[in-house]
Amino acid sequence: MLGRQLTVPTFMSVLFLKRFLQRPFQVASIIPSSKAMVERVAGKMDFSQRRVIAEYGPGEGVHSREIASRMSADSKLLLFELDPHFSRDLERQFADDPRVIVINGDAATLTEELDRHRLPHCDYILSGIPFSILEISKKRALLRKTHEALAPGGAFIIYQVTNELRQHATFFDRAESEYCLQNIPPMFITVFHKANTRNGHAKPGRHEPELSVNHSA
Repeated sequence: MLGRQLTVPTFMSVLFLKRFLQRPFQVASIIPSSKAMVERVAGKMDFSQRRVIAEYGPGEGVHSREIASRMSADSKLLLFELDPHFSRDLERQFADDPRVIVINGDAATLTEELDRHRLPHCDYILSGIPFSILEISKKRALLRKTHEALAPGGAFIIYQVTNELRQHATFFDRAESEYCLQNIPPMFITVFHKANTRNGHAKPGRHEPELSVNHSA
């Protein structure tokens, strides 16, 4: 009877724990994001029209499922997952959803994947990968590619244990952060905004982005 009571979300959490124990530096947390944090992150996106969204390191797909449940029928969601176990599991989860594309590969290939699927840009890019463990050169290279892949007025949304990434994300126009205590561990949710085009040109983002921080229980 106990085996029959094991739900899909429970199984996914077991898989998440197993992969964390095997690859603790690649899987950033011991358990998936809480429902409260998932809803708060999804609330940073506007789903009122067609969107192209990319997610770096979706893991077992807790954020992916929420995004897919909110986005329109003509939207697209690209999931970049390095771990082959998570990637296969995501493919099973979204096998019947043509809007979702699972890529078992590096997030640095985002531009190539957009071109391959004839998508001009992303409106939102979400990331839960542990940027703090990346070498500075790789970190900044991925940030630059992320900024280039975003549409004018788009946003890069991250959830991280630390908020150190803001010092490297100098390409963006501004940033807003809040601290989510309703998660284990508590995390910063930061939204980096790309400037809208003005007179055909994007406002340069060479300065450190303006940052506002809210602490939420």
